[in-house]
Amino acid sequence: MSDLPAAGWHLRGVVLPDGGDPTDLYVDGSGRVSDEPLTGSETLVDGGWIVPGLVDAHCHVGLGPEGPVSLDEAEDQARTDRDAGTLLIRDCGSPIDTTPLQTRDDLPELVRAARHLARPKRYIRGIAVELDDPRLLVDEIRTQARAGDGWVKLVGDWIDRDAGDLAPLWPDDVLAEAIAAAHDEGARVTAHVFGTDALHGLIGAGIDCIEHGTGLTDELIAEMARRGTALVPTLINVETFPGIADGAAEKFPTYAAHMRALHASARDVVGRAAEAGVAVYAGTDAGGGIAHGRIVDEIAALADAGVPDALGAASWAARRWLGRPLLTPGAPASLVVYGADPRSDPASLRRPSAVLVRGRRVARRAGAA
Repeated sequence: MSDLPAAGWHLRGVVLPDGGDPTDLYVDGSGRVSDEPLTGSETLVDGGWIVPGLVDAHCHVGLGPEGPVSLDEAEDQARTDRDAGTLLIRDCGSPIDTTPLQTRDDLPELVRAARHLARPKRYIRGIAVELDDPRLLVDEIRTQARAGDGWVKLVGDWIDRDAGDLAPLWPDDVLAEAIAAAHDEGARVTAHVFGTDALHGLIGAGIDCIEHGTGLTDELIAEMARRGTALVPTLINVETFPGIADGAAEKFPTYAAHMRALHASARDVVGRAAEAGVAVYAGTDAGGGIAHGRIVDEIAALADAGVPDALGAASWAARRWLGRPLLTPGAPASLVVYGADPRSDPASLRRPSAVLVRGRRVARRAGAA
């Protein structure tokens, strides 16, 4: 971690999302944005575009391709995300306790959803809290709401091996009671959902967000827009669907065909959701099969799908959604600086000229995207 001068930093550049002419931004010795100029501050940036730190709204710090990882490896995952400009992570379920990382001033801010909630043999082994009786969900969702940082993660659908295809995990009446219980605890609820069938019950029960959402129909999209339900489509993860289908085709041909069809229509679904007014946010699904540090790839995928403000979906809009400040006086100075306007030159997102984490300049590791 590099030093933060006692007199603070001075940065001059175009501050997004406001844009316009270059302005002066000051960071005081505590790492917060100052509401007035600071005498003796050290100029860090003189020209560039200053962006509130990027947000990965679906990430799994503490999860690797083989399952749970050590806390040291989780730390390295978070550092990899940071080096790509991600300074706020909504950790969308982790099998290990990553709360020690929340005390680190050199790592992204971590908003934890604690453990996934699933049924036996209806999710990746060793990841979720598995409930034998679906009626246990109401009490367990309260437990996970208290263990997390304002979010709970459900597994909404997964392959049912008896049916040979995706199927919902939870009865609609249980979902309604469980989501109400989470809201009573002050937590929001999100759910992993690939297919269509589980979406009706989840959206109807008042869920706050849908992850992936590849099975969304126009009717469901309209209902999400009406209710204010958010979507985090994780498009770079959806690119793995054909490989999943190939591995399952011999034993579960219906499921394999379903996954291929969901993959084929995914970007169109996201474009239609954005056009209908559904709030769409950027999430990579890093951990497991997706490498950390790929937020820029997801931004590009969202833009390609027709999301009109793909950068905002991974920065200022996502920060507002998660209740985190932008670069306003008194806010932690977590920001990324680019040499070109990332709105018109998306490639510049891969070449940040400076990264501040709570006002402290970090040295990006060699080879960071």
